[in-house]
Amino acid sequence: MAAPKKGRSASAQSKPGRSLALILIAIAALTGGMFWSGHTTPRLGIDLAGGTSITLRAVAEPGQESAINKTNMDTAVDIMNRRVNGLGVSEAEVQTQGSKNIIVNIPKGTNSKEAQDQVGTTAKLYFRPVLATGASGAAATQSPSPSPSGSASSGDKATDKASEKATSSSSPSSSTTPSGNSTSQGRAVTDALKADATPSGSASGSPKASASPSASSGASDAAGKLQAQYAALDCTKPAQRAEAGKSAKPTDTTVACGQEAQGGQWLKYVLGPAAVDGTDVDKAQAVFNTTTAAGWTVTMDFTDKGSKKFADITGKLAQSQPPQNQFAIVLDGAVVSDPRVSQALTGGNAEISGSFTQDEAQSLANMLKYGALPLTFKEDSVTTVTAALGGEQLHAGLIAGTIGLGLVIIYLVAYYRGLSLIAIASLLCSAALTYVIMALLGPTIHFALNLPAVCGAIVAIGITADSFIVYFERVRDEIREGRTLRPAVERAWPRARRTILVSDFVSFLAAAVLFIVTVGKVQGFAFTLGLTTVLDVVVVFFFTKPLLTLLARRKFFASGHKWSGLDPKALGAKPPLRRTRRPSSPAAGPVDPKEA
Repeated sequence: MAAPKKGRSASAQSKPGRSLALILIAIAALTGGMFWSGHTTPRLGIDLAGGTSITLRAVAEPGQESAINKTNMDTAVDIMNRRVNGLGVSEAEVQTQGSKNIIVNIPKGTNSKEAQDQVGTTAKLYFRPVLATGASGAAATQSPSPSPSGSASSGDKATDKASEKATSSSSPSSSTTPSGNSTSQGRAVTDALKADATPSGSASGSPKASASPSASSGASDAAGKLQAQYAALDCTKPAQRAEAGKSAKPTDTTVACGQEAQGGQWLKYVLGPAAVDGTDVDKAQAVFNTTTAAGWTVTMDFTDKGSKKFADITGKLAQSQPPQNQFAIVLDGAVVSDPRVSQALTGGNAEISGSFTQDEAQSLANMLKYGALPLTFKEDSVTTVTAALGGEQLHAGLIAGTIGLGLVIIYLVAYYRGLSLIAIASLLCSAALTYVIMALLGPTIHFALNLPAVCGAIVAIGITADSFIVYFERVRDEIREGRTLRPAVERAWPRARRTILVSDFVSFLAAAVLFIVTVGKVQGFAFTLGLTTVLDVVVVFFFTKPLLTLLARRKFFASGHKWSGLDPKALGAKPPLRRTRRPSSPAAGPVDPKEA
């Protein structure tokens, strides 16, 4: 009888309990983590749990209808998709419908409302110089005259090693507080317009004053109109702040609203023409600054073209007095941050610091990173999607999966008999790992289980069962060759292992390619398929093989009981292999070649 190899493999064969203990401890630890986190069920996608569906329609400026084309629509879809998923709303779907519409499906979740707000904020992102700013509404009457903000220290430190930094209080808290009196407000706007190098309605770089009396009169009229708008603007009223600044062109001086992060006070602004476009921002991210007491900050990297623009505007702002040493980051006409500048920032990057929380810093970074869209969109409809239909389909899918699993178990019992116990135990182990990991992935990476993902899990049943069948058939082949069970188990493993690894690698590669080249719900199918394929390898190596090694030592299996599924007689086994000694050397003399 052939004996198993000695050395490392023999040591592994003698301690299969170690592998079983390891995977059982892992399952127990993951299950404990699942209950400790409080997320005992997988997070469901929009088709199962419901959510919000938003329809956006592309709108072109007069004479620019050709801008609504496939290239710009695809770019808008990509930016919106990264914007909502950058908030941690996994499984959000962003896709075109027809030639002018974009459909955004946001699953129900903790961040879905914020994602809805940011998707609706579809206008372009601009950096505008602040000409004047003050409290809006009832708070505007608290101070009789303009007074500078008390947080002057936040704008003094401008550089740190290789990167330039613009610092601010929490968005958009750095401001002056003008009088509620319309006369003083008008005077503040007039002074701001005089200090502005670019009159309202003129392009950047145009002369400060025109020699034509009619041009001077036009500029005066525009200033007067702007004064009236600023005096009448009440940012505490949603209708007014929704319209403030939305219709302004990049070359216009305009009014806008913003809200303090701390306290929630509404501020109103007079903003100069756009100096930097959102497309000039190459990269933005939220970073926790451990070198100073700044805490959470937002870093920006500009394109080559944007770096020059940003250096020019910050150089001008650094020479001005508050609040005209600030620039406003404006998205859809609303001020989302108003950092102060103390010197020209020429390094092509900047850091906005202040009293940011992690969520506030991440939200601002997402706006900077994904805020600039090539088209303007209007929100046509917002509807709530119910999970009734998805629930029915899930119920039908679970029934189909249960029937499929039942048929697999019946086949295993009928064909492999006692060996089916190992296969069923392995399937249960794989199912437990899959469920627990899916439940944990919900709060960690915001994985959402949708109907295609359920289909991927059902398909994985066949992949997992296939690995057991490959190994069992290798063992049975060894028994047919005349070997007993224990050596057959060990000799069959290397061959079965290679086949299982190659098969699972092909399945995982297909899932990875599908995940990369597709979007939306199909990614859920690919992700689940890839996850279960990896778990199949883990279960076969650390559960199925060690369990079979242990059971091979039991009399029921080792003796080849007819109900064990390893009966040599039923398998048509050859006589047992025995070791024989070589015959002694023949006597000297001629040898017949045929006999040799």
